[in-house]
Amino acid sequence: MPNARPSQLTRRGLLAAGSALGLGAALAACGTGDDKGGAGKADGKSGPWSFKDDRGTTVKLDSTPKNIVAFTGTAAALYDYGVHVKGVFGPTTTPDDKPDVQAGDLDVTKVEVIGNAYGEFKIEKYVALAPDLLITNMWAKDDPWYVPPQSKDKIMKVADSVLLWAAETTMQKALERNAELAASLGGDVKGKKATDAKARFEKAAARLRAAAKSKPGIKVLIGSGSQDLFYVSVPKMSADTLYFQELGVKFVEPKPDKDGFFEPLSWENAGKYGADVIILDNRTGTLQADSLKSKPTWAKLPAVKAGQVIPRVTEPIYSYDKCAPILEDLAKAIETAKKVA
Repeated sequence: MPNARPSQLTRRGLLAAGSALGLGAALAACGTGDDKGGAGKADGKSGPWSFKDDRGTTVKLDSTPKNIVAFTGTAAALYDYGVHVKGVFGPTTTPDDKPDVQAGDLDVTKVEVIGNAYGEFKIEKYVALAPDLLITNMWAKDDPWYVPPQSKDKIMKVADSVLLWAAETTMQKALERNAELAASLGGDVKGKKATDAKARFEKAAARLRAAAKSKPGIKVLIGSGSQDLFYVSVPKMSADTLYFQELGVKFVEPKPDKDGFFEPLSWENAGKYGADVIILDNRTGTLQADSLKSKPTWAKLPAVKAGQVIPRVTEPIYSYDKCAPILEDLAKAIETAKKVA
């Protein structure tokens, strides 16, 4: 999973306790609430609905779900295809009430925020939406992303769920699966906006492949900064970086901890791996390049000294519209990079 997986989020001060008070009464009322608007699909499609998710589970409903609650990044991907959700959970707004980077183009004022950080999931609020469907990612098999483990069983009983891989897959496959889900929910995946975005993505992929081929000696490090640790990710463990590898990008290969996603380094050891380009976790709650200037070992890294650090969209919004710029930015970074390590 991403550099800042749930077990590490505690170190970054992002854990927040979710409340499950009154769950029994809320569950008893599930399905009795009025529809408060916010269609879960883009058209008037009706009739039986089914979708086989990446667990291998086929969800079958009497009609296309309208009351959808989704992880923020997944909701943002669906939004790009014209599919709207009622509620979201996951990073949605920043402390100054601006949209979080993971919210994409979502109008965050028009969705019910069930939880805004890891560990937050307001079950009563979720139940009150009378959800037909919960949608989120998987970074580990059968593990719904951003659904708190301590209340997972209660939450997953409220409504059917669809889980799509964000690991053990590639960006290209994740894009295809999210488009399939959006189409099943009535989204527009064949209109001009969608087809133009896909064409742009394909062009960007070809550009990145060409850049990697033209600069075979350039090595990229996948990093994430916290106050105490510098995390170096294993490229094959995330859908985006695995896809970049397939396109020919050369990455630093760290020695991961037992979970296999990344190697945590003390700041004293931040220079363990040489890299020509660093792609740095852009998520709220991680330290960005400006904040890392106070770390002497960061400032001494060859890529930092050369100004060859770019943001990494660690949890991509899996629509072609949002992923094309990611490839373009990495391609440009490699095209212009000098060998410094």
